[in-house]
Amino acid sequence: MNRYLKLLLAIIICEGVGFIGSIFTVNSIDTWYIVLQKPFFNPPPWIFAPVWAVLYLLMGISLYLVWEIKKVHLKWFWIQLFLNVFWSIIFFGFRNPSLAFLEILFLWISIAITIKSFIGFNKNAAYLLFPYFSWVSFAVILNLAIVLLNK
Repeated sequence: MNRYLKLLLAIIICEGVGFIGSIFTVNSIDTWYIVLQKPFFNPPPWIFAPVWAVLYLLMGISLYLVWEIKKVHLKWFWIQLFLNVFWSIIFFGFRNPSLAFLEILFLWISIAITIKSFIGFNKNAAYLLFPYFSWVSFAVILNLAIVLLNK
């Protein structure tokens, strides 16, 4: 497969996960999510879409960089991608921040494992996941704060 086509496919896969997650998110933003108590450090709603678009782009490039390395096990990349979309389903679709908090902990761990598995084969692929790991670290704290404020 042409390398540019492979890069495009890797990006489309990751951005596609974001699109699927947004299907569950959009219907809850102006109804359920808006009435939740949120911490003072909750970003404005408009910031999430562009941040995630960039993060999915970086994830796609990262995937592309390791895709053809036979020794790299992509299992953890696919697991974290699944957990990423599943968090949106739980938090916004099921409207269950408590269960979403437990799930995001597994997401956070799986991203760390993915970074660790990539770093020995392509450091740039691993480094491209650092902003994602940082944002999800923030999301873990935000999710927990929402759970505690809405008991």
